[in-house]
Amino acid sequence: MPPCLSWLLDLSRWRWVPLSLVLLLNGCSYYAQLLNGQVDLLARREPISELLAKPDLDPQLRQRLLLAEDARSFASRQLALPDNQSYRLYADLGRPYVVWNLFATPEFSLEAQTHCFPIAGCVAYRGFYEQNRARGAAALLKQEGLDTYVAGIEAYSTLGWFADPLLNTMLRWDDQRWVSVIFHELAHQQFYLPGDTAFNESYASFVETEGLRQWRAAKGLKAAENGARERQREQFSSLVLASRERLQSLYTSGQTEAQMRVGKAAEFERLRGEYQVLRSSQWAGDGRYDAWMYGPLNNAKLLPFGLYDQWQPAFAALFVEVNGDWPRFYAAVKALGELPDDQRQKRLAQLHRGRTDQAALESKP
Repeated sequence: MPPCLSWLLDLSRWRWVPLSLVLLLNGCSYYAQLLNGQVDLLARREPISELLAKPDLDPQLRQRLLLAEDARSFASRQLALPDNQSYRLYADLGRPYVVWNLFATPEFSLEAQTHCFPIAGCVAYRGFYEQNRARGAAALLKQEGLDTYVAGIEAYSTLGWFADPLLNTMLRWDDQRWVSVIFHELAHQQFYLPGDTAFNESYASFVETEGLRQWRAAKGLKAAENGARERQREQFSSLVLASRERLQSLYTSGQTEAQMRVGKAAEFERLRGEYQVLRSSQWAGDGRYDAWMYGPLNNAKLLPFGLYDQWQPAFAALFVEVNGDWPRFYAAVKALGELPDDQRQKRLAQLHRGRTDQAALESKP
């Protein structure tokens, strides 16, 4: 383990980190910026209760913070999520994203370049607290022949090692998203399996979805409808996932690099064409995904798709198995996470099939 990683491993157990310790990370500029960025974020935190006591607080921010307080209490009281200081704090970072994640793949592969860290395990990206640092790192990887993609991220969890705040980067979300992200990020604190992003995100996304359903019911709100925006998101994701499958077939076809390069370019043109048809025929010309689609396309840009919902039906089935009992559900998730990789994947697939079959039966007239 590099010296800088061993320092981070030790420091991760602290509830505060002196800025002077950044100087101890000699020669480890990437890890130094991670530590420096996290320390800066922690220093900007303010208790929501103190902010609400200020008479001159922006009315819109006040409304959001009051809503967050209510949702935060509901999360621990009704969803059995951790009862700690996370999301009882707020921080204004003065920028649109908290971090920028850099994804990278080989030119003819959809396998992500992974990076391993203390606490989080191995993940398919590197995070940067400054956009220019992320772009600079991406440029270096491009010189090595890799496909790269930099994505702005609005929130993340430290998995309970620190008291995570709500952030100004999240304020542009609507009330429903503002509430549900609290459930999502606390779910990561409840359980996290290092090295399995699809497992972690699908589990947390199920907690978010079911938690929001219960929240709305408790508040007497009408059940959230799968409206036009959500349907568009699902259709767009399906379009990209289908393209990814075709690329996977191309990269394992045994063709020469020159042939694959031509096929890859043709596939991205096909994806753009199918998107144009979908946008004009079903979305009345709504171009909410135009910027993503008409920017540069490559393998790395496709990586995030599917991670957040791949196993959601499996976790929904698991929730039914425990009769909707949250503590039993978390215990079952933990037991599932402790299985060897092959057994865990087999069990998830079994749960997924059962849930899908049940949904198909329920949809029949």
